[in-house]
Amino acid sequence: MTGSVALEMRPPLTGRPVYELAHVGKTYARNQVTALQDVSLVLNKGSFSAVIGSSGCGKSTLLKIMAGLIPPSTGRVVLQGEPVIGARRDIGMMFQQATLFPWRTALENVVLPIEIRDGRAAAMAARERARELFEVVGLKGFEDVYPGELSGGMAQRTSICRMLITEPAVLLLDEPFSALDELSRDFMNMELQRICTERDATAFLVTHSIPEAVILSDVVYVMKPRPGRIAEAVTIDLPRPRTLDMITTPKFGGLVDRIRGLLDREAFL
Repeated sequence: MTGSVALEMRPPLTGRPVYELAHVGKTYARNQVTALQDVSLVLNKGSFSAVIGSSGCGKSTLLKIMAGLIPPSTGRVVLQGEPVIGARRDIGMMFQQATLFPWRTALENVVLPIEIRDGRAAAMAARERARELFEVVGLKGFEDVYPGELSGGMAQRTSICRMLITEPAVLLLDEPFSALDELSRDFMNMELQRICTERDATAFLVTHSIPEAVILSDVVYVMKPRPGRIAEAVTIDLPRPRTLDMITTPKFGGLVDRIRGLLDREAFL
C-alpha cells in the first residue's frame, strides 16, 4: 500500500486545496505516548471529508490540531497558505453539545464570536447577517428565543449559525449530532449537507458512525488505532445531493461494509 498512499489520500478535485496537513504527529507525556503519527491529507475547496476510527485512535487530537487549539509535535498544518499556529477566525468549529449560554437569546449566542473578537458594536452590526443565517437553517422567528426553549436539533442549528457567522474557510465538526435521536440526526445531516452545498463550504467531520460518514462525505479517512495513522482514504462516489433513500441501496451498503472491514482489520493488526 505504501506505493499508492499519496494518491489515495487526495480527495476529489472539487476545488483548489484549502487545508493541508503534512506528516503531522503528536506525542504526550514527554514523548512517551504517541497519539498521532505521520498524518497527511488535503482538503479541497467545497469538499466534505470525514475521519472515522476506534475510540482513542487520535481523531479528536487531530481535530484540535487542525483548529489550532494544540500544536503538532511534528509536521506542518497550513490553511489558505498560512501555517496554523493558534486559533484563527477563518476556522469554524462545532462540538457534540450546542454549548449555548442560557442567559443569552439564540441570536445573541450566534453573534458572540463577533462580540468577543471585535466588540459589542461589531456584534450589533452583525445581527442582520445572523438573521439571514437563521433563515438559512430554518430557524427564522426563533432569534429571540432562549436556549432552554429550543429542542436539541434547534440548538444545534443555532450552533451552525454561530459557526458560520465569522465566514470561516473551513468547518471542523466534532460529532455535532451524536446527542440527538436517530431521526433528528438524519434530518440534521441532510440540513448540514444543504448548508455546505449552498455555501460551497469545506468541511471535515469526526464521527463514530459509518453511515453518517458515507452519506455526507466525498472521502472517508479510516484511522488505525493508536498511534493514530490513516489506514486508507475511501472515495465515496455517490451522486449529490445525497438523500436518505440512498442508505438502502447496494452501493451504499457496499461502502459501509468496506469501511467496517477496514476498521475491523485495523483493530486486530
